[in-house]
Parts: sequence; structure tokens; C-alpha cells
Amino acid sequence: MTTSSAIPSPHLFFLRKIACFSIIRIPLWLPAKVECFQGKLVESGLDRSLCLKPVAATVLTTMKKEAKDVLTFFLEQQGLSNIVAAMVVKKSDQFLEHLVSKLHILHETRFLAGRELTTSEIREAVSPYLEALLAEHGDALIDMIQHFPHPPPEVESAPWAPSLKLDQDQEKLPILTIDSIRPKAMARVSESVRVEDLPPHVIYLIELGLDLEKIRAITRKFPSFSYYSLERKIKPLVEFFLELGVPESDIPRVLYRSPQLCGISLSENLIQTMKYLEDELGIDKQKWPKLILRFPAMFTLSRRKINSAVSFLTEMGISKKTIGKVLTRCPNILGCSLEDNLRPTAKYFSSMGADVTVIVQRCPQILTLSIESNLRTMTEFFLEKGYSMKEIAMMIQRSPLLYTFSLSKNVLPKWEFFVSMGYARSELVKFPHYFSLSLERRIKPRYALMKACGLRWSLGYLLTLTDIRFDKIMKAKMEMMESSYC
Repeated sequence: MTTSSAIPSPHLFFLRKIACFSIIRIPLWLPAKVECFQGKLVESGLDRSLCLKPVAATVLTTMKKEAKDVLTFFLEQQGLSNIVAAMVVKKSDQFLEHLVSKLHILHETRFLAGRELTTSEIREAVSPYLEALLAEHGDALIDMIQHFPHPPPEVESAPWAPSLKLDQDQEKLPILTIDSIRPKAMARVSESVRVEDLPPHVIYLIELGLDLEKIRAITRKFPSFSYYSLERKIKPLVEFFLELGVPESDIPRVLYRSPQLCGISLSENLIQTMKYLEDELGIDKQKWPKLILRFPAMFTLSRRKINSAVSFLTEMGISKKTIGKVLTRCPNILGCSLEDNLRPTAKYFSSMGADVTVIVQRCPQILTLSIESNLRTMTEFFLEKGYSMKEIAMMIQRSPLLYTFSLSKNVLPKWEFFVSMGYARSELVKFPHYFSLSLERRIKPRYALMKACGLRWSLGYLLTLTDIRFDKIMKAKMEMMESSYC
């Protein structure tokens, strides 16, 4: 077996570690001689076919773009400006291919089926790995990324070269084996640490109302969270949200749902995303508090991810002005996978004969529902009750909220009472809003009064009358009945 000292050890690392994102110490290069390419494949036990299975070029291209966005976002979290981070990533093509290869192995079945990973799936796989590299290589991380798979030249950085500047708290991060990163981070917020000895930003968040157990849960998932700076990261973000009008009591819930917000740049990321959504889509500035509460993760999405959702809505024939209103009501659409959620859901309703554009404008959250768990189940229920697909399409188009309700807790009880009232099935096609009304507070009481007065109104008329109008009619009818008895 031949050996060569010219083969850099990153090739060995790539082959032996590519199969997963396991938390291990990463020897990026070794000065000693290494076994040849084939020999190390055999020694590592890695099946070469894993790296050779065909994957659709479009899927790989998309995954590389997503990995690029995650890497850019990560560098910005560490203090680099948007421009500098983009410059670093532009010179890191081989490292990006390395990340895609890891994703390929980790989600091999999805790749071979030609299905894209969602942004959240990619971030959850890549971010801990990047944090581990940062912990081990510190300021040398940028050089390592740009020169991957070769070791960076052992020369001083040029004066203009970007430096990965960390917050003071982050600079305290010890050079650890990657195996110990999460335990070390958890140790900073463990039960054995007295409250007064917790990191300053943790004490601040506890005083703000974020439970320590939730902080531990965040740290377990995002180890770098325990090293964030109070003065440069956490407090400016909280103060910014307060200025926007987010209630102080709601901020702990926002940070728990999307702790990544604490690491992004206010000026380069969050404010720029807000400006884009305001200027391009007409998002009302007064709506930001509600939007942040509904979907705080929108500020961690890449511009490409946001644009893909906007382009999809535009393709449906929705104007940009209306898109702003749609996203205000349901910003979660921005985080949905185009291929796994948005397009399949739109296609599903289109196949039923419904006008998808009308449905989305009336009830945008319907795009975020699962076809198998929500939509198909509801459709099959009404088919079993004797409705045609055309009738169901009319019902969903008139009242899209119908498909957002629980079948067992909402639709079924109301269906059973509807049957007991003796109305024709066509009444629900005309008035599917029936399912959005309260059974105990509106439907049953009104039906009982109508029946007591000997009346028989259409379902829609019975339930859409205002309370004042309904009471007035009922009172007049009662008086007529009393006078007839006299």
C-alpha cells in the first residue's frame, strides 16, 4: 500500500467524519504521513457508495445555497458585518460542499427522493457543527473555512483580513474538545451554580421573566447561548422590542421560541429584514408587535428564503400589497418549505376545484397545514357524509377556516347537532360558516328559540342575525303568540 505525505489530513477527516454531525474533536490537518485514499476508506469502514449515490443536481444546488445562508448568518452572529461575512463565504466554496456532503449523508433518503430539506432542518444540523468549530479554532475559524480542506498558511493575517471578533463573554470560551462543548455550556447554567454566579445575561433574562429551566433548555440546543454578551446582544434586542411595542411580559416567550434572535445583528439583520418587508410588501409598522409574537423566527430567515415564499404567492396571482396583508395575518408562511408545504397544499386545493388564491387571501394559515393530518382527513369526513368533491370545494372556498378546525372537538359535535335539526345537507354548502360559531352559546340557544316560536328559517339566516335583531324578532313573535292565546 502506498503512502504519501502530500495528502493533507482534511481528506481523511472528510471521509471518516462525513457520515454524521457527531460531536467529536475534529483534526483538520495532521503533519504525519497518512494512508492512501482507498486504504483509509477501508480502515474507517465508510461505505464509498454513500458518497457516490446520484442526487438531483437541483437539490444539491438548493442545499448549497441554504448552507451558504446558514454559514453567512452564523458569521454575522459572531460580529461580522453582512458585507464581510458575504466576502468570507464567497471564498469558502469547498467548505460549503463539505457541509452539503454531510447533509447528504445525514438525510440520504430525502436527497435520493429529490426532496429538499427545510431551512430549519439544515440550520439544526449545521449550526451546532459550526459552533463546535468556533469553540475549537476561535479566531482561526475564518482562515480554516476559506482554505478548507487544506490548513491555512502559517503567516500573520493581512491588515485588511476579516477577524472573527467575539463578545467579551464569548472570548472566555475555552479551547475545548468538541465532545465537551455542550456540557461546558450547560455547566454555566446548572443547578449547582448559585443565582448570583450565573452569567450576567442569564440573570437579566430571569429578572425579565424567562424561567431558568427554559434557559437551560435553550442552552442545551444552542450551546453558544450561554456565552452571549448582555450589553452587546441581549439588552439591545430586548430594548428594541420594547420600543416597537412588544409587551415586556411577552418578550420571554419570544426569546424562548426563537433564541437565535439573541445572536443576530440588529442593524445588519433584524432591522434590514423589517425594512425590506415594509418597503417591498407594505407590512404595517404598527403590526410588528403582533408579527413578532406570532413568528419571531422570521428574522432568522435568509433573504432568499423570504423571496421564495413571496415569489410563490405572486405566482398565485396575489398582488404585493395583498401579500403584505397575508403575511401580517400568517407570517409563518415565510418559514414553510416551498416544495414540502406550500406547493403541495396549493395543488391539493386546486385538484379539488377550489380557487386557491381566494382561499389563501381569506385564510392564509391554511397553507401551513399538513395534507395528511389535516386536509385529507377533513375532506374524507365530508365525502363520507355524502357531499361531492364539488360541494366540498364550495364549502372550503366560502369558509377556509373550516379546514383549520379540529375534526373531533369541533366539526363532529356540530355535525351531529346539525343532523338533529333536520336541515337538508345543502344548507352547509350554502353556509359552511356554521362550523365557526359556538355550539353552546349561539347555535343551540337560537335553534331552541326558533323552534319554540314555530319558525323555520334557513341555517344562514338563523345564525347570522345580530343579537339585537334576533331578540327583537323573537320578542315580537312571542307577543303575537301570547295575544293569540288570549
